[in-house]
Amino acid sequence: MTPDQNTNDRAADGAERPRFRPVPWTPLETPQDVELWIDEHNRTMQELVKPQETGVGVRFHLAPGGDVYLQTTADAVILDVEPDAGWIAPLIMAATGAEQPAGTIWVLPDDKLVQLLLGLSSLVEHSLIVTGHNFGKHGLRNF
Repeated sequence: MTPDQNTNDRAADGAERPRFRPVPWTPLETPQDVELWIDEHNRTMQELVKPQETGVGVRFHLAPGGDVYLQTTADAVILDVEPDAGWIAPLIMAATGAEQPAGTIWVLPDDKLVQLLLGLSSLVEHSLIVTGHNFGKHGLRNF
């Protein structure tokens, strides 16, 4: 082993692990499953997210391709649908009754969260807590 390899190995070993890692998704089949997931996820976020952090939410990586970022506020569900996940728009409209926005940010009434998660559930590969995501002018810190 050369000295450079040894140094690189030590640097790799000492590298900081990411705070949040993808969690494999288990499909939610009933409104009760969704409510349980929401409660568990909220508890996890309250334990792990620092009070000063903003742009807090969840990234859903869709198995067919693309990412959808979700944030909840006191009275709304904010979705940022990445361009590579734009194909999901008809499902969001069907599940929530919402009109498709001009951009990538969807603002839905908070009472649409359960229907939205039920609609997306079978397509999600994994979820990941995110911080620092730009949810547009609607994004707040609430979760």
